[in-house]
Amino acid sequence: MNGITAGPELAGRARAVLPEAAYDFYAAGSDEQISTGEAAAAWRTRRLAPRVLRDVSAVDTSVELLGSTLASPVLAAPTAFHRMAHDEGEVATATGVRAAGSLMVLSSRATRYPEDVAAAAGPWWFQVYCLRDREITRRQVERATAAGARALVLTVDAPYVAPKPTAGAPLPLPQDDELCRSVGLGTRTPGWEQDPSIGPEVIGELARLSGLPVLVKGVLRADDARACVAAGAAGVIVSNHGGRQLDRAAATAEVLPSVVRAVGDTVPVLVDGGILTGTDVLVALALGARAVLVGRPVLWALALDGADGVAALLDSYRKQLSLRMALAGAATLGEIGPDLLHG
Repeated sequence: MNGITAGPELAGRARAVLPEAAYDFYAAGSDEQISTGEAAAAWRTRRLAPRVLRDVSAVDTSVELLGSTLASPVLAAPTAFHRMAHDEGEVATATGVRAAGSLMVLSSRATRYPEDVAAAAGPWWFQVYCLRDREITRRQVERATAAGARALVLTVDAPYVAPKPTAGAPLPLPQDDELCRSVGLGTRTPGWEQDPSIGPEVIGELARLSGLPVLVKGVLRADDARACVAAGAAGVIVSNHGGRQLDRAAATAEVLPSVVRAVGDTVPVLVDGGILTGTDVLVALALGARAVLVGRPVLWALALDGADGVAALLDSYRKQLSLRMALAGAATLGEIGPDLLHG
């Protein structure tokens, strides 16, 4: 066995096997990296009030999400450039995610084509940036839709790419690969950069173009969440981009409850950012999230053991969550609510 389990030690193990430039790119936050450092700690400030004398002899972690039934509410977040972590890149990630019964969100900065990923994947969504050259966006969305994506994830918190303090070294991407050149740093054309002028209307535009539900990722405010839903969003993902955009942006654990209150039961609310263990997942669900996404941990597992590593990681999250649910007196995800939190 590869011994890969969800937890904070995974990053150090991956650092030992990744090229330095790749690890630095994956791990980096922006500016002083305050938001990156606070992400995991924010989940750990919460305390649980477990129920007792409940029948937890059988625990069910499965969840239905926009028509897909998943083994657990832990999804693989969109992250760029998987070929820096493994030769098979996003295809290996998709294979591992499928084996774990989960769902992958394929980045629009992926280093494998959607058709190749789709052939290896179970259910998957496609992450979208609205680019300065909107024709590129249209082609990306149409290609992902034709390949079988079940939803689009519009990322809205990166009108510009914030500089990273560890940036500078060339990334270990194959320069003879046309796709890697088009999406890579320093090799893509200006048309591939994000359009900073977009507004809420783009949600409906993408839905009409694709015929797919559109989730909006990068929401930290209640008023923005309401505006996204009013514009047609099928879901909201609370995210600060892993601390890679605006430093000192609030930790997602802190703002999740206000977004959940704002949206109510109209659409599912998902969350990412610093979720390293099954206990973190339990806390996120108690705060109102329907599911969580994990980004860097998937990259660490991919670097350590390819598809098998990704499968082991996601299965570890599921097993950890199952045990924590039993200890908290919740046999199903529907039994997890704010009353499980102390104070």
